[in-house]
Amino acid sequence: MSRLNEIELQLDPLREQLKLHPLYATLSNMDDVAVFMENHVFAVWDFMSLLKSLQNHLTCVNVPWTPKGKGSTARFINEIVMAEESDVNELGVPMSHYEMYIDAMDQVHADTSHIGLFINAIENGDSIERAAKRIDLQAPILEFIQFTMEVVNSNKPHCIASAFTFGREDVIPDMFLEIVNQSQTQDNDQSYGKLLYYLKRHIELDGDEHGPISLKMVAELCGKDDAKWEEVLETAKEALKLRLKLWDHITDTILKLKTLEVV
Repeated sequence: MSRLNEIELQLDPLREQLKLHPLYATLSNMDDVAVFMENHVFAVWDFMSLLKSLQNHLTCVNVPWTPKGKGSTARFINEIVMAEESDVNELGVPMSHYEMYIDAMDQVHADTSHIGLFINAIENGDSIERAAKRIDLQAPILEFIQFTMEVVNSNKPHCIASAFTFGREDVIPDMFLEIVNQSQTQDNDQSYGKLLYYLKRHIELDGDEHGPISLKMVAELCGKDDAKWEEVLETAKEALKLRLKLWDHITDTILKLKTLEVV
């Protein structure tokens, strides 16, 4: 059994919890989906920090340019960067997946003010914590982002690749498919066309292209180093546990709002 297969086997229980999470069953209407997006958008945003960190480590982004000497991993990450940072939307307009997500939020009337204020604060020099405090960001979301930044700041490409691959890319097709299935109960409603395009695009890219590429990247970064493989596993487990905590938080938020509607 390969080292990748061993890791996937050990992650199966956490992945199964994600796939069967009660969150998906709470998404019964577009108001629920809007609440999901208002919370999940922070994960969409901080995913890009993992991606750009990998690009910094695996390619040369400095001027004057110097060769990194790892053409295959550079190609892996550049292919993913191209798709994530400059894909085309449903109208053929080039934009990042984050920007597509914001457009989809606007279409379903989800509130984008919090993520907008958060990013503006960071652009103006605030720390993650300071920016989070400005918008009273909920603890499970902040904890999720802080873990991402800890992994990025570790300067360990194999750990960053682990969080990217097993905590994000590798699990996205499963969990997004569940959300698409719930959304299809309103197939005649075109008010979420941008969201479905975004979700189906992720399923297409992550399941068919980015997932396999990311696994190869992890294997190349670890090689035969047992210590690196162990760190990859621990990082992946923590990333999935925090994803589950985020899903728990979003589920609780939606259910509380449903209770208030009944009252």
